[in-house]
Amino acid sequence: MRIKFLHAADLHLDSPFAALPPEQAARRRREQRELLGQIVELCNGEQCDLLLLAGDLFDGATVYPDTLEVLQRQLARCRALVFISPGNHDPYGPGSPYARNDWPKNVHFFTEPAMQGFQLPHLNLELWGAAFTGSSAPSLLEGFRVSGERPAIVLLHGDAQNAASPYNAITMTQLEQCGANYVALGHIHTPSGLLHAGKTAYAWPGCAMGRGFDETGPRGVYVGTLTDEGCDLQFHPLDSRRYLILTVEAGADPRQSIVDALPAETENDIYRIVLTGPSPRLDVVSLEESLAPRFFGLTIVDETYAPRDLWEARGQDTLRGLFLQALYERRAEDRELYEMAAQLGVAALDGREVPEL
Repeated sequence: MRIKFLHAADLHLDSPFAALPPEQAARRRREQRELLGQIVELCNGEQCDLLLLAGDLFDGATVYPDTLEVLQRQLARCRALVFISPGNHDPYGPGSPYARNDWPKNVHFFTEPAMQGFQLPHLNLELWGAAFTGSSAPSLLEGFRVSGERPAIVLLHGDAQNAASPYNAITMTQLEQCGANYVALGHIHTPSGLLHAGKTAYAWPGCAMGRGFDETGPRGVYVGTLTDEGCDLQFHPLDSRRYLILTVEAGADPRQSIVDALPAETENDIYRIVLTGPSPRLDVVSLEESLAPRFFGLTIVDETYAPRDLWEARGQDTLRGLFLQALYERRAEDRELYEMAAQLGVAALDGREVPEL
């Protein structure tokens, strides 16, 4: 047995990208459509037998005609058989895009909230799956087991991290007992890597394109190979535009501090820069405007605090005052040493992170 597949999930086509200005949000939606072409090119280039789409292909019930046309055109170019398991964002139903009759002949859907099977004798494989038909689904794997007549893949949108989830909760016991060689999952937006429940291999690839600062870092799909020896997965990053969070000590010149902390290439990415530490009063709007041309998107978060005289509390009848007074009286012995000690002590008394000195 040697079956090659591409496993993708959670494309969320036509996401609003509400945190971005309208022009950039529209561009990101165009880039989502372009991502479909990248997936098909990769699938064809890797000579995959199957393209497995594990739900939430669309972000909601409303789909732009342009998006549907691009999707259908790209899937028609795919030389693999395409299987789709609708998820909680794009459930199967009479009004869903999946219910249309103009899909390419190589595209197949699961349409019921119960396990259905396709027999693929030319691959010596059976492929099972189910569909969300509403915004939630019961535990679809409960009590299910493949026939055992052929190697088997299961394709599902579901939550394998929360046994109480309303989104098709999937347990380790269900995965182990289902008897599949590989379970291709969607719903969780961070890639899992290859996992095992007994002899069952399973994974979720995460969302194929980052859409916010809760989806940072590389995003992409898995290309897998199923053999008699087991399953191998390779992650392929596809989205060239990333969401990144950068924390910067603002210092006396916050703009320069940011510039010094940035890597060489930032114009393709969407940054959230968090300014911390003591700093003069910030004009965040002006700072964002001056730096915006360096990024596709930029948000600056001000978590700084006003600097104050290190020794201002010395002599007060408080723990802080007594501590500072004792150090101040001895700082002539080694000014740098005692000022460092005072900074560390004040940070500890304030409950702040100890500064790097």
